[in-house]
Amino acid sequence: MGRWEPDARGRLTKAALELYSERGYEQTTVAEIARRAGLTERTFFRHYADKREVLFVGASSMEELFVQAVAGAPESAAPIDAIAAGLEAVSKVFAGRHEHSRQRQAVIAANAELQERELIKLASISAALADTLRRRGVAEPAASLTAEVGVAVFKVGFERWITASEERELSQLMRESLDELKAVTASS
Repeated sequence: MGRWEPDARGRLTKAALELYSERGYEQTTVAEIARRAGLTERTFFRHYADKREVLFVGASSMEELFVQAVAGAPESAAPIDAIAAGLEAVSKVFAGRHEHSRQRQAVIAANAELQERELIKLASISAALADTLRRRGVAEPAASLTAEVGVAVFKVGFERWITASEERELSQLMRESLDELKAVTASS
């Protein structure tokens, strides 16, 4: 190893995404990630529990941000409007991370284990949002339905955002997806 350089975590993340994209997730080892980042395996494990966590390290922070924004919405806000506040807050996390998000999602889409982990992350967010809505006084099944809708809007907006031709901000696509959902449910 050469002399110390800052941002070990960022370098590991970049190296992992590059290798996963080049060689595939399954074919990439922690040793290769560390070597590409100019670090040791020991340093890798100081930052990540395993090579999968490189892709999911921010999941709990994102969930917490989403929940806090929903909890902090005005008391008078309808449940779906509280969810909209959460979507807006989460969208800001992705500012400047368009290419990283595209690359990450391509790696996840190519691996069943990673897809499963992504679904677990989304299910956890939905459960946390439903709990938050219940604490806001939203009864069941409305709390669970609204939370699931929030996650669905996030997924649809995010999938639209990561397409190669999309240049609009994620927050705009989240608002458009939510508006489309409202239009669909209003016309039923």
